[in-house]
Amino acid sequence: MAAPTVENFEMTAALADLTNWLIQQGLEDTPVEIWLEAFCDRLVAAGIPLQRVNLAMRAHHPEIGAVAFRWHRETGSEKFDYQRSSQAPDDYLRSPLHYLVTNPIAELRQKLLDPDPTLNFPIFDELRAQGATEYYAAKRHFLSNDHARATNPDAIAEGMTISMTTDAPGGFTEDQLDGLRALLSPVCLTLKSGANRRMAQDITAAYLGQDASKRVLSGVIRRGTSETMSAVIWYFDLQGFTKLSETLPGEAIIELLNAYFAAAVEIVEKHGGNVLKFMGDGMLAIFDLDQIPDARRVAVKAAVEMRAEFDTLNAERATQKRPGTGFTLALHAGDVLYGNIGGKTRLDFTVIGPAVNTTARILGMCSAVDQTIIISSAVALPLMDSHPDLVSLGQYRLRGVTERQELFTLD
Repeated sequence: MAAPTVENFEMTAALADLTNWLIQQGLEDTPVEIWLEAFCDRLVAAGIPLQRVNLAMRAHHPEIGAVAFRWHRETGSEKFDYQRSSQAPDDYLRSPLHYLVTNPIAELRQKLLDPDPTLNFPIFDELRAQGATEYYAAKRHFLSNDHARATNPDAIAEGMTISMTTDAPGGFTEDQLDGLRALLSPVCLTLKSGANRRMAQDITAAYLGQDASKRVLSGVIRRGTSETMSAVIWYFDLQGFTKLSETLPGEAIIELLNAYFAAAVEIVEKHGGNVLKFMGDGMLAIFDLDQIPDARRVAVKAAVEMRAEFDTLNAERATQKRPGTGFTLALHAGDVLYGNIGGKTRLDFTVIGPAVNTTARILGMCSAVDQTIIISSAVALPLMDSHPDLVSLGQYRLRGVTERQELFTLD
């Protein structure tokens, strides 16, 4: 065997340094699009003439099915989110990555200028037009050493796919590909480290809300940990849900809940509110008065928008012959305890306190006063000068609430 050249020694040393650097990026939780660009630039400097790199993996997110990061020598790095879908896009089904994932191979390699290529995919024409001479792709499973194992595309295993192209005459050398293969494990480790953090953020945000997610991941997880906060409390539920659930099949009920909750959540979060929990057909959210000084006005504006959005949604569903519904909403303001409550092994991040109980009692008044939106004086009175559409409904005794409450609605 021939002795390694000085050039190969230098490349090997550079790749060893790159391995340590990659691990450090994982420890520091550097965003993928940032370390990927630096990684590719370092590979080029080490003597591996990369032109384009694409890194993809499954996402643990209710709406996003996969995420990809792409680097190009001329344009830098980009990130792409792919929405969950019951059917994969045609361009993916006709791609080399789909072929790689669904066949019992760990990698594939194709010289792009071969007159009679063994493998050919539509994207190869695009890459040839950009001057690429060779395409190399590999897959790696995070939880298995059997990287050649074929994967069901509808249940992608936890892992990554990576593709690389070069525009060097003749393509990659064997030494260059060996160097790239040696880096796949540290790339996986760095990617998995960041992915686990992102997975925790996405899952806790989806199930706890953005604010509670940040608090939990920052270490506020001890049972009984709480803080007093001043907030506008938003207590909402769907009208006629009991009757709908008795007459509609389960799939239709889930579809209806998702459609109307999606509208409500989007409006609350757009205005800076935090959705804390869903309770059957109900939803509890807060607008933090310390974070949003004008939270009363913001919450009322969100209520007006939600009324209009539900009217639009109901009209659309009527044309599709789908069932629709309305809502009832109570707004109240006061101090709440915000934190962890529950058992030793199962906690809930929520709000409690007299103000929350009062909001629930106000919501229960909607049918009695025949209104869909009821707003307490704690929210309405500071807005009277600028909100002529606020109309008093009178004072009421609420069960379990000591003082009489003046209630308002929106004209």
